[in-house]
Amino acid sequence: MNLTSAQWRKSTRSSTNGGNCVEVARNLPGIVAVRDSKDTTGPVLAFAPTAWRTFVNEIAHRP
Repeated sequence: MNLTSAQWRKSTRSSTNGGNCVEVARNLPGIVAVRDSKDTTGPVLAFAPTAWRTFVNEIAHRP
């Protein structure tokens, strides 16, 4: 997977005190990439856009 053109966006819930943070790249054709913002050279999870939307919708509607 070529991530050289990925435009990473940090979660709006990220804090500056080293909390648990994720970054998402949604500009890649056919995938949504997710990584740990504290380990930007570490592993990346890749999701199909429909799977990512389903995941985000599910967690957004939890109490």
